[in-house]
Amino acid sequence: MASEDPTPRPLSPLETSALEAVRGRRSVRAFTAEPVPRAVVEQILDAASRAPSGSNIQPWKVHAVAGAAREALSADLRAAHFDPADTQAGAEYTYYPTQWFEPYLGRRRKIGWDLYGLLGIAKGDRAAMAEQHARNYDFFGAPVGLFFTMDRRMEQGSWLDVGMFMENVMVAARGFGLDTCPQAAFITHHRIVRRHLDIPDTDILLSGMALGHADPDAPENRLETERAPVADFTRFHGF
Repeated sequence: MASEDPTPRPLSPLETSALEAVRGRRSVRAFTAEPVPRAVVEQILDAASRAPSGSNIQPWKVHAVAGAAREALSADLRAAHFDPADTQAGAEYTYYPTQWFEPYLGRRRKIGWDLYGLLGIAKGDRAAMAEQHARNYDFFGAPVGLFFTMDRRMEQGSWLDVGMFMENVMVAARGFGLDTCPQAAFITHHRIVRRHLDIPDTDILLSGMALGHADPDAPENRLETERAPVADFTRFHGF
């Protein structure tokens, strides 16, 4: 039996642009102040709504914030972040494992130290680390913040659906020359976000996201994260 030709076939322009959008997605941690028009945000969300969901229930909800509303929210979030007496902080769900193990612990440590290295933050400099974390609450300077919520009565399948919707948002943003950063940091202060954006208690805050134009001169935007090769995470059956 002849072996399969390993030479990849030429890609069409549509395939090329789709792959470029996916491969070009990255978490940007420094944005310019250049505004993003509401019409563009609406187009991104409209495209993202083509994400699959079980029985087409479309469980995602989005709160988009910009301008004075964004600034007021950021101010309250930063104040809470640096307030040792804040008793309202606390996430509604656990994002990370309670006990780390490999290979995930090593990957987490590497990206942390790679980022801090670019920013000149020394190991053990807790004040600088806290300040860097606080930049989450300013959306890393991005003019638009997005918050993703869902009716808390939904089950795990809907969490997958919202995750696919969020990925669509990030990829669609690339089509407009924009960048993003998904941010779980906001779930710690979900009560503040809830109050500012009038999110009902019946909904759970899943994540935030910064949206805007990447700052090309920011050192943190030189961060290049590694990805494991396909052979490390895939087993092929019947090929």
